[in-house]
Amino acid sequence: KTAILSIPLSALRDSVTGQRLDVIFSLLNTHEREQIELCVDILERILLALSPVYLSQNFRDALQSGLTHHDEGVNILALKQIGRIVAHAESVTEIMNNEELLREVVHCVGGDNMAVAKQAIASLSKLSHSKPGLDKLFRTGLLEDLKDVMGTSDIVRYRVYELVVDIASVSAISLGYCASSGFISQLLAELTGEDVLIRATAIEMVTSLAQSQHGRQHLAQQGVMDKISNMIRGADTDPFSSLYLPMALDTDQAMVGVALDTLGLLGSTVEGKQVEHQTEDLLALTESWFLLLAKQPMDMISTISTQPFPELHCCGLRIFTVAPHRQQQRRNTSP
Repeated sequence: KTAILSIPLSALRDSVTGQRLDVIFSLLNTHEREQIELCVDILERILLALSPVYLSQNFRDALQSGLTHHDEGVNILALKQIGRIVAHAESVTEIMNNEELLREVVHCVGGDNMAVAKQAIASLSKLSHSKPGLDKLFRTGLLEDLKDVMGTSDIVRYRVYELVVDIASVSAISLGYCASSGFISQLLAELTGEDVLIRATAIEMVTSLAQSQHGRQHLAQQGVMDKISNMIRGADTDPFSSLYLPMALDTDQAMVGVALDTLGLLGSTVEGKQVEHQTEDLLALTESWFLLLAKQPMDMISTISTQPFPELHCCGLRIFTVAPHRQQQRRNTSP
């Protein structure tokens, strides 16, 4: 292991043969933990030296076997290499022709190990960066596999939402695929569900989708503003509202960044560019949310912004930056 790690990648690339690697892969067929870990460390270094095209042409079967291995380290190793392959324009074709391998990647999203699931999500997200990849994921039997995996549990369902939001955030075209598959509307329906923890997670996911302009535009078209506004209006009668509403800023640090970022995004992007006919309504809605934060919302945000969290500094600064523009716009739109 020490010798392998000390050899430059360029030298490894020239000296490694497929036959030697086959021997190392075969040593993974054991329940000896130390042997598996050693093989994974060696393979990770050697495979990194090989091109994605070479991997896809010579080790596809070995990587597919790694996806169903009993050890999570082997699963992650295989998924990382598959991620390299699908991110490469020439090698991705080899993988897309192997639907069984991709089906195993989808199943890894629903596994018990979070690290494995995260790596599977990353690989599928990379696959979707091309139109052929989007077609493969959303217009073949893989879509049904993804929906089946989604039904495993609440946790797995939100892993799939995470994947969908990752994909949808890339471009308007990607968002179109995600929307036509039904995943986006299903996520938005979670905003009004009975389980408050699921509702809180849904808000966080929707906020992630709102980071892109095309995402915000889609959310506006789907009436998400009205849904969240209704949640705020009903907060007084919901004892658990502090788990999912921006007014929880002063008690729930975990929601502070999401709440402030949501307000900042709305305030800084409603300038009428993509929703001109909704400017006045959205301005009024944004201000109503803002006033619900506290009796003196600007003082509260100022206090929050002094806390030792960079993300809060950025979100707070965004609020302070857009506030003067909001005042001016209110004056301009008033009769």
